[in-house]
Amino acid sequence: MPIHPTAIIQPEAELDPTVSVGPYSILEAGVRVGAGTVIGPYVHLLGTTTIGERCQIHARVSIGDTPQDVSYKGAPTGCQIGNETVVREGVTIHRGSQEGTTTIVGERCILMVNSHVGHNCLIGNDVWLVNGALLAGHVEVGNRAVISGNTGVHQFCRIGHFAMIPGMSKITRDIPPYCMAHMDGTCIGLNTIGLRRAGFGPDVRNELKEAYKVIFRQTISAAKAADELETFVKSEPGRELIAFLRVKSKRGLTSGPRGDAEPSVE
Repeated sequence: MPIHPTAIIQPEAELDPTVSVGPYSILEAGVRVGAGTVIGPYVHLLGTTTIGERCQIHARVSIGDTPQDVSYKGAPTGCQIGNETVVREGVTIHRGSQEGTTTIVGERCILMVNSHVGHNCLIGNDVWLVNGALLAGHVEVGNRAVISGNTGVHQFCRIGHFAMIPGMSKITRDIPPYCMAHMDGTCIGLNTIGLRRAGFGPDVRNELKEAYKVIFRQTISAAKAADELETFVKSEPGRELIAFLRVKSKRGLTSGPRGDAEPSVE
């Protein structure tokens, strides 16, 4: 096991024999690291933190520290990072704040330089957090969503599968799956490029286009929009969109443009 002699690893930490640890890194009791993971220099892993297999943890990363939550009183909580996730320089990920809760980052995610994942966040698979993206506590992010650089996401917001958030955005309400947001946090259309790249066919994309118009071109509630979608939605992505709308939200659904303009579907 290639562990640098300056690294400090407490005996209670559990590392697969194939893990490597760089200079001056500290792995405290309760930490578990899976096979093939590479931990760079000056990394601090603490709390009940589990790192999956074949992850890359770059320099000056902190994972599993206490949450920035004044209600936290030292209860046992955790942090979990999925397989093949890349965590770049300066990233911070905090553990849960309520007893028995866990902050979760899924598999094959890329967390770029100086991004932050707050306590009790639930991040899906294949998610990208670009440089400086900041997630407050209890944020949920769906699979293959992209949150671009220097974006701030308010606590308890939900960002759906395949959502695309541009750089410098302020997200204070829920962004539905497959949608593209504006910098002010409103929705401006479908994530057309992401859908095509993921292999969604024209029938599915057109169905999502019609669903988008139901949600954002009318002054109806999310629950009523979900009811209307039930009348014509047939695809699995469409069903996921309905399920997203039916979840009781603490922040509420974001707004979208009104009028005759239609979301692009190419």
